[in-house]
Amino acid sequence: MSALAAILAAAALAGCGKTTYFAGRNLPPSGLLNRVVIAVQNPGLLSKGALEIVDAYYDIRYGYTGHPASFALSGFSGALPVSIQNMPEEQMGAVYGASDGSFTLGSYGTERALGSTKGLNGPSSSIFITRDRQWVFAANQQEHVLTIANQPSGGSIILTLPGIYRVSVNPGGSVVLAFVQNSDYVYYPRQLSTGQSRAYSGGPSTWPRAAVDCEPQNAPSWCLFQAQSPDQIDSTGNYYGAPLTFDRPTKAVFSSDGSTAYVLNCGPECGGSKASVTLLPTAPTIFTVGQASGQLPNNANLAAACPAAGQASACTIPIPGGATNALVDSSTMWVVGQELMTDGLWGGHLTVVNLANDSAGAPISISDGTPGSQSRMVEGDDNTLWIGMIQCTEGERYNNNQPYGCLTMYNTANQQVTMLEPYAGDATGVTAVTGLHKVYAAEGGQVYIYSTTDGRSIDNQYVTVTGVAWDVAYMDAHSDADNTVY
Repeated sequence: MSALAAILAAAALAGCGKTTYFAGRNLPPSGLLNRVVIAVQNPGLLSKGALEIVDAYYDIRYGYTGHPASFALSGFSGALPVSIQNMPEEQMGAVYGASDGSFTLGSYGTERALGSTKGLNGPSSSIFITRDRQWVFAANQQEHVLTIANQPSGGSIILTLPGIYRVSVNPGGSVVLAFVQNSDYVYYPRQLSTGQSRAYSGGPSTWPRAAVDCEPQNAPSWCLFQAQSPDQIDSTGNYYGAPLTFDRPTKAVFSSDGSTAYVLNCGPECGGSKASVTLLPTAPTIFTVGQASGQLPNNANLAAACPAAGQASACTIPIPGGATNALVDSSTMWVVGQELMTDGLWGGHLTVVNLANDSAGAPISISDGTPGSQSRMVEGDDNTLWIGMIQCTEGERYNNNQPYGCLTMYNTANQQVTMLEPYAGDATGVTAVTGLHKVYAAEGGQVYIYSTTDGRSIDNQYVTVTGVAWDVAYMDAHSDADNTVY
């Protein structure tokens, strides 16, 4: 009956000339209103990658009547896709292929791949495109460079930064922070005005004190700066001083209003001293010409106790449970990481941070495993937070014969944790099918479905794939925050 109702409703829409279903989005060619796209590696002998679509309402890969036999984002040719930057608000997705270094855009409206982005410089260890699709920022750890690729022009700037391995881009696409492996510093690129380009064209001796590279050197259009305290000012008006020190920073997430970057200091998990979150104002780091304003804080402010809400000084919030990934929702930030336990093994923890007063709660035990760039955090229905880990068999739980798994469901209302079992492998992708009380997960190379009401498994026999499922994304989510790890 429900299938018949859906068909009649679609026919009614067609008869009235309607081609949208919500928020002005176009009805896609498949006619599906709740789609999950799956990044599949090696789906066949002649293909290294595919983007398959499933109907997340009925949890099937094919049309309800059996036709068509499958759905997909057609035209995708990337090799070994590993991540989906999900942008449902823009009706777009961007998929990175680990084998060929491609970064492919796909249209959710037409369900077709639109081709690879331009200007990349080899494989990327971390990559993002801004929502307006104008800029791509990529860290190339092999070549030790940050690539800034302008999509309308097709040109790119390559800025040297030895050891760079990750970039974080704010959702608004105005701030980029770059991170170096095994380092205690943070870097950010900025465009230059015509006057600055002329002033810095004489080579490194003419660059601002905090600049680590400006390119092209004979007439630079971009500079990469180290975040430094404003203790001094040079002849061109740029503040510089002692480098701002962090503790093995790995990435940043951003406040809801975009004014603050929360830099995650990995600490002991990455060979440092103490895990924490440092609040960094974004205004001085905006990369658009003429838009940066204000000053970065100094080391004294960073080391000081966190101020009361509403004050502008920067601060650092200790996170004993570890800090390698985080998710912000209004005045709450959930921070995930690992803590070294007394038995010498690492234990996964979740820390709830109240951003209204910059205070952290006690660490909550969750799945063990490496969070970092491959972890996934997403909010689902029924006040649930879902956390995916990799390498969860290397932690305290597995080695002490305790219940373990790579996927955690946390209830944000009653603060209860549910460990999802049995172990199904690394949880490399998690996405919430909001409104339908379920999440899709890529675990151990296959697709699984869970209920947000109680964490139980939902029959997945009709959504399993041939090949290795590595990431999943809810194409019809209301927000870009669903699945994308900025």
